[in-house]
Amino acid sequence: MLHYPAMTDADLDAVAAAERRIYSFPWTRGNFADSLAAGHGAWLAREDGEMTGYAVVMPAPDEVHLLNISVLPELQRRGRGAALLIRLFDLARMQGARRMLLEVRAGNVSGRGFYRRHGFSEIGLRRDYYPALEGRENAIVMAHDL
Repeated sequence: MLHYPAMTDADLDAVAAAERRIYSFPWTRGNFADSLAAGHGAWLAREDGEMTGYAVVMPAPDEVHLLNISVLPELQRRGRGAALLIRLFDLARMQGARRMLLEVRAGNVSGRGFYRRHGFSEIGLRRDYYPALEGRENAIVMAHDL
């Protein structure tokens, strides 16, 4: 059974280790710690007591900014990311948000498709936003009206 407890400092080592397995340019443990210290919303996805993913959102007036949503590599493409995203929609609505924003790598075709399937539309471009193996990569800004 899936559940979504709040991320705590005690989770940071496991989250950072998972992040390194998922991404070529991962967030650091310090990035997650800074998000918790700043009061950002951060949750784990757990199934049968085991972490399957996590997410971090930054609240703003009338909206939330999805900073990170991740599922362990061996569990991807099985609906866990969708379930976590839907949970984030619900939490954002309960906090009065009307819109969710995010950035996704321009070259992340599967990620962009995932977000489009869940109601996001492309609204902008941030040039040279992400580090890349050769230079920088653009980010596509996407939004979803809640």
